[in-house]
Amino acid sequence: MKIGFIGLGIMGKPMAKNLLKAGYQVMVYDRMPAPVKEVVEAGATEGASGKDIAEKCDVVITMLPNSPHVKAAILGPGGVIEGISAGKIVVDMSSIAPGASQEICAAVKEKGVAMIDAPVSGGEPKAIDGTLAIMVGGDEKAFEAVKPILEKLGTSVIRTGEIGAGNVTKLANQIIVALNIAAVSEAFTLATKAGVNPESVFNAIKGGLAGSTVMNAKVPMMLDGNFKPGFRIELHIKDLQNALDTAHALNVPVPLTANVMETMQALKMDGLATSDHSAIVRFYEKLAKVEVRRQE
Repeated sequence: MKIGFIGLGIMGKPMAKNLLKAGYQVMVYDRMPAPVKEVVEAGATEGASGKDIAEKCDVVITMLPNSPHVKAAILGPGGVIEGISAGKIVVDMSSIAPGASQEICAAVKEKGVAMIDAPVSGGEPKAIDGTLAIMVGGDEKAFEAVKPILEKLGTSVIRTGEIGAGNVTKLANQIIVALNIAAVSEAFTLATKAGVNPESVFNAIKGGLAGSTVMNAKVPMMLDGNFKPGFRIELHIKDLQNALDTAHALNVPVPLTANVMETMQALKMDGLATSDHSAIVRFYEKLAKVEVRRQE
């Protein structure tokens, strides 16, 4: 089975490399030449376009920033839809609006092509080590056909429903992650301002009910003042905008999501759009005039 991979950004590049390590033939395409060169050097072949990838591969995976990028790559000029044929499968692993997944699926279905949406969670570190959580929506038969591929990219691969369900699940995930980071930031800013060593607070509570994967991953970054992106604030803003749009279309109130969205927008205005989302703590630090850092 030959796999086409479109989009070699922070997440896509290590994911494509993991497929190579698993023994798959992989053809890659990206508008940026540097990551293409790197993955080709690791054993992939280079495709000339989305159309070229679709003509030569059995499964086409896309990993792109947002809905417009996925639509352009699949449905646009020179895109996947121009080269793909019946019986092949499109796997969009981008985090996009559920409605966009459904729209793209309807278009490729007219050519006899199945599509699943399979967004991921875990950021760059888990993309590198192949331990992503993958949330899948789409036809069950198509899911079973590509599941062995997805299992080379993640340790949790769960189908949650029909097309679009994967991205609904991802929106739920992103709401929980954002609110968790905000809660952690607020709490540790309070502890620091009160004169209590935040590292001691972390060690004291991480094993209790307040403990979480998010806290374990993000508090050490806060304590080190390390906001190198594993997942950028600007991308989380994109996800929360999709969550807000979807919620409003369904008449679901999401006031906490709206609140943390405004926090992230403030950080963006402060020039932190490309920082890791753990930099949410800097919003609280600025208000409280204190820094949550390791203490001697």
